[in-house]
Amino acid sequence: MSKILFINSSPNKDGKTAQIAASLLRGKEYETLDLTEYKIYGYGQDFPDSQLAEVIARLREADTVVIGSPVYWNNLSGLLRCFLDNGISRIEEGEFSGRDMFAVVQGGGPEKWMLDACEFTLKRFAGFCGFRYRGMAGSISEAEELREKE
Repeated sequence: MSKILFINSSPNKDGKTAQIAASLLRGKEYETLDLTEYKIYGYGQDFPDSQLAEVIARLREADTVVIGSPVYWNNLSGLLRCFLDNGISRIEEGEFSGRDMFAVVQGGGPEKWMLDACEFTLKRFAGFCGFRYRGMAGSISEAEELREKE
């Protein structure tokens, strides 16, 4: 059985981002990692209490990853950006080859260009890490469509 990890970068643990992910993953067993529960510093900052290594260890255990973010200030959440910026320096290129990655990105009316910018960043992360990028959902209906494509 494959292990699925939902990385939630929203401060609202049961909010819209988590609801869309739950719809995408309906019928499957998965774990949620709420980034708000971890200390992850900005790029270039390395403090003894950083928990980035713990988050990456959980990522390494998963066969499928769903990365979720609300849209704040026209892009991914700052917490997710900190994870991506710092995480990329601790992940080997192609390390997650053969594994799947999905995205859940939503907000209170983001424009298409905002969602495109979010997806561009997540696709680049997936590509560097070796994940097969499977698509992005911004609503429950889009999550259902993406789930049906599997």
